[in-house]
Amino acid sequence: MEQQNYDAIWASVVEQVKTHADVNPSQADAVLARLTLQAFSDGFCIVTADNAFMKGWVEKNFLDHVYRALEELRDVPFTVVLDVDESAAAQTAAPAPQPATTPQADQGAADATAAPVKAAAPAPRATGAAGGFFNIPNPFARQTAEPEPEPQQEAAPEAIAPEPNDAAEPEAPVAASPTSSMTFSNFVIADTNRIAYEMAVSVAEKPGCAHLNPLFIYGKSGLGKTHLMRAIQNYIQETQPHLKTVYVDTNELVAGYADATAARDTQKSSYKHFKAPYESADVLLVDDVQILERKPGTLDIVFQIFNKLTDNGKQIVLSADRAPKNIDMDERYTTRFNRGGTFDIQPPNVETKVAIIKSYIDEFRLNEGDETLDLPDDVQAYIAEVSGSNIRELKSAVTILFMRMKGFHTDTISLAEAKSLLENHFTGGPSRRVTPEDIQKQVEGYYRISHADIIGKKRSRDIVLPRQVAIYLIREMTDLSLQDIGRLFGGRDHTTVMNSIEATTKRLHENTQFREDLDTLKGLVREALS
Repeated sequence: MEQQNYDAIWASVVEQVKTHADVNPSQADAVLARLTLQAFSDGFCIVTADNAFMKGWVEKNFLDHVYRALEELRDVPFTVVLDVDESAAAQTAAPAPQPATTPQADQGAADATAAPVKAAAPAPRATGAAGGFFNIPNPFARQTAEPEPEPQQEAAPEAIAPEPNDAAEPEAPVAASPTSSMTFSNFVIADTNRIAYEMAVSVAEKPGCAHLNPLFIYGKSGLGKTHLMRAIQNYIQETQPHLKTVYVDTNELVAGYADATAARDTQKSSYKHFKAPYESADVLLVDDVQILERKPGTLDIVFQIFNKLTDNGKQIVLSADRAPKNIDMDERYTTRFNRGGTFDIQPPNVETKVAIIKSYIDEFRLNEGDETLDLPDDVQAYIAEVSGSNIRELKSAVTILFMRMKGFHTDTISLAEAKSLLENHFTGGPSRRVTPEDIQKQVEGYYRISHADIIGKKRSRDIVLPRQVAIYLIREMTDLSLQDIGRLFGGRDHTTVMNSIEATTKRLHENTQFREDLDTLKGLVREALS
């Protein structure tokens, strides 16, 4: 049977799997599409993955569904052999990149990839009492706020002259990264994050590939950037323990640089000691790099670390709450940050949030050893609908409900109880205090148009776009019906309102700058209420 026929058969199997009620269709697409059907007959097939990670993922999450789908399609029980296609892995492997002689040398060089290593299953999730549900990253922990700009900009580091005794001084120790439950296997894949997820997996499998070095992941807070970075770290530590991985939050870098600057007068090698732990990393993961805005001293020394590692084929992974071009720093930094792969994570839709809730419930069951624990479907739907995009808040809402159930020794909770408990929980969800007039006022000011124009009949682009944005935000941030919204805009009918919402939704998926504009507008609306 020709490969083309095999591809069609496998595509039908994937589509059948996606019809199963307990399967996330986006996850099925992202994972099963990477498999290849190699042999097929009634009751038997051979399927290969391109690496051991994907094989382990499918075995854990989808193999039972594949068996079921094949039987549903062919009406006979199947034996499925799942293996790794070693030849495919060998074709993608290439020698490790050689150190460049200058920072600019890599711009014209051919892409090089790291030498292949033996892959293994992803790091297991913690189980048992010691590593159970209450040992996961604390969802109630206050998020580190970006520090206020200093009255004066920090000074750039002085040129460091070589010191005879530097070589004999011990390298400053770096604290071992804390064990994290954030792995690829418990990251919920959706259309809004699939590309970032797949690129993170690629980096974890083969760190140092030039076309993904650095890997830059961006998106607003709580969408899963840190989860992907920790998943990369966990996977490399599990499968390639000879590589040194270092994860650091940018706030730690800023504090470390401040300490090095304070010690400079008495300890001439303080900057060298500050850089040493990071320069010795094979994989350096730096979270929240937007904090480096208006911090030229720290930024310059981080850039030195960045250049040294990338020029020697070491992997850099960066995250921020916005794209590099929108971070206020010199163009030479943003150009280098954009040199590899830059990918965004968009806010999850309701269906994705439901999938995340179910994943969190599964984790709770696993760690508590109780398969009966659950939340009613209407409660799950309520959380997904009223929550904002911040997944940390989404997960902490589930935690609150389970804590209530445990405290009252009950195995269920009503929708009314859930609403009461979570009434003031979500800071980023649809706000019921917002009025349509609040939104219209902020949109009019942002786009510099009059109220008469936004509700009037003009059809020029500079008027239609703000009008559609205002309609979209009113629909998202208030309880108004389509008909009520239409009345606010000159008596437009509900079809026109729906078309405006659909046009804005499409633009959100296609245009990163537009998404950031809407995030800014939402913030302005909420700030005006505080």
